[in-house]
Formats: sequence, C-alpha cells, structure tokens
Amino acid sequence: MSGAVASRLRAVIGRVRDREPRPSAPDPLALLGALPVPMVVLDAESRFRFANHAAEQFLGVSAAHLAQMALTDLVPADNPLFLLLEQVRAHEATVSGHDLTLESPRLHKPGITVHGSPLPDDAGAVVLVFQDVSGARALDRQLAFRGAARSVTGMAAILAHEVKNPLSGIRGAAQLLEASVTPADRELAVLIREEADRIRALVDRMEMFGEKPIARSGVNIHRVLEHVRKVAQSGFAPAIRFQELYDPSLPPVWGNRDQLVQVVLNLVKNAAEAVADQPNGEIVLATGFQQGMRLAVAGSPSRLDLPLYVVVRDNGPGIPDDLRLHLFEPFVTTKSSGSGLGLALVAKIVGDHGGLIEVDSRPGRTEFRLHLPVLAEDDPSC
Repeated sequence: MSGAVASRLRAVIGRVRDREPRPSAPDPLALLGALPVPMVVLDAESRFRFANHAAEQFLGVSAAHLAQMALTDLVPADNPLFLLLEQVRAHEATVSGHDLTLESPRLHKPGITVHGSPLPDDAGAVVLVFQDVSGARALDRQLAFRGAARSVTGMAAILAHEVKNPLSGIRGAAQLLEASVTPADRELAVLIREEADRIRALVDRMEMFGEKPIARSGVNIHRVLEHVRKVAQSGFAPAIRFQELYDPSLPPVWGNRDQLVQVVLNLVKNAAEAVADQPNGEIVLATGFQQGMRLAVAGSPSRLDLPLYVVVRDNGPGIPDDLRLHLFEPFVTTKSSGSGLGLALVAKIVGDHGGLIEVDSRPGRTEFRLHLPVLAEDDPSC
C-alpha cells in the first residue's frame, strides 16, 4: 500500500470515529449514591447537603429528612466530630478521627472511624466518610477469646491429671480426722475438706474447656430462652422482671441445646446480679434475624453465615471500662467470690458453634449479643 493511499485511509477512519457517539460520563451523584460506604456532605454551617444510601442506613435517617437537618440535630455540639470539622476547615486538609462515638437519643454508634476532607471550590463544605470498624474489632476479640480459652484448655488438662488424685487423698484424710480429733480441731478438719471440695469444683469447671467435638442438631432457641427464664425466676432471680421480644419466624439454630442453655444461663445470671440492687431491675431477652457476619468454624475450612441473633440486656450499672476489653478472658471478674471462668466458657462455647459474641455496655444498659448459625434447609436432620 502506497503512502498516499494509507494516509487517505487513516483520514477516513478518523472521520468515522469522530461521527461515532461517545459514552457520556456517569453522574457523580449517582456514583456517590451507589458507594457502600456512608458518605455525607456538610455545608459551612454543618448542615446536610448530601447523603448517599449507605449514610441513610448508617444514620437511620432518610436523605430527604437529613436535607432539613444540621449535624447538631444528630449529635451534641461537644462531640469530637465537631473538632474534626474545625481542623478540616482550618487546615484545608483531610483529617481522620478514630474510635469516635456518635451518641444521641436517636443514634448510638461506638467505635467509628471518620474521615473528613474539604470540598474543593466550596468554602467551608466538608465531605465526611464514616467507617464502622466494630465488626472487625469484634472478630479480632473473638480470636483473642478463643486463644485465651485454649490456654485454659491446656491448664485444665494439667490440673485434672496432677491435682485431682492428691486432692482426693487430702479430702479423705480430712474426713478421717473429723471423727478422731477434738471439737476444736474438728473445725480445722472440716475447713480442709471444704476447701478441697472447692478446689475440685474449680478443676471440674475448668475441664469443661476441653477440646471435645460437640453433637449438634436443630435447636429451637426460644425454648432454650424460655427454659432459662423459668430456671431464673424459680431460683436466683425471683423478683426481677423479664421482658421477652422474640421473632417467632426464626429457623432452628445449628447447635447443641445443653451448651446453649449453659451460655444463656450464664449471661442471665450475670445480668440478674447486675440489677439485684436496682429498684426497677429488668432483663430483656430478644431474638431476631439479620444478615450477619461470616465466621470460620473451628477446625473446618468452611464458613458459616450468622443471621440469627440472641440478646440478653439488663438495665444495671454497666461494665467498668477497664474490664470491658478483657471481659471474656479467663480469671477476669468483678466478683469477690467469682472464679472468672463463666464468660470465658461462654466465649468458648459460642466459638465452638462458629458463632460470635459481642458486648455493648454503658450505665443503665448492658447488652450481650450472640450471632449464631442456623440449620441449613438441606440438612438431613431437619
């Protein structure tokens, strides 16, 4: 092909290309609205000018209502979020805040990361992006709880092997002494026997942390909760008011009925002790269904959805801040006579089920939330 012909051909192709319709650029607002990350735009007076769909869900307010609101209508003016806004506007640079709490009568979002950036060509306007990292932190804590439970497992095996046999000898000797000593010494012999029994009971409790496979089937979680409520009201919580908020359409839990009873019973017993001195002590038992996190099952490469949740909530004084992050670790307790193994065992059982446990506490409201797997419809045991 000669150079002249090639030049003409390129010119024709160029004219054809110029006549072809080009795709239009996507609408920026449509792109922002489709983002799965909560994002809002505030004007110079911190009034809402834009909120995407994820922000509507995150804040629990529709975009139409947000357009009539200022940020102070959602959170109080002393919230650290306003300091972040001041820094963004003063330095005209992106500023990030971590572990913030958005708290108001209509909003409770703890552990939030917020990124603020100035909006170009719009003085004082700020783009805020919210990131809820509580789920990731809950998963990290769950892994830590499992590791702590495994350490107790090894300790329990050692204690069971090395302590139980000599402990039985000590107890037997104390019983023999009771029958052959003076009344004054008999009191000491009884003390030795009772302390030996107490240590053996502690070892027995720790043996429950053993790595044993659990037998699972479909469990009606409402029957579990009802059983625990009856045990509580006829035993350790006769004067406490219970409120039940159940979703009757829930599918069965894929779990072990006796172990789930133990989990809920431990949580209800702790709640009862928390509200024992409250004039209007109340324990709320609630269930619901939502698409939850996916979590690996211990010892299995598969992953389970955790759409079913169980809530045990009380209106007690709350959990001290310095204990909250270590609450499920062994031997952590606020009770003078407690062993600190109850919640550690709860975390282990929930972990063995492939589930997740979370706690949210502040004065007047402490909530434990269990996320549990449901029985698959195609399971042969259905």
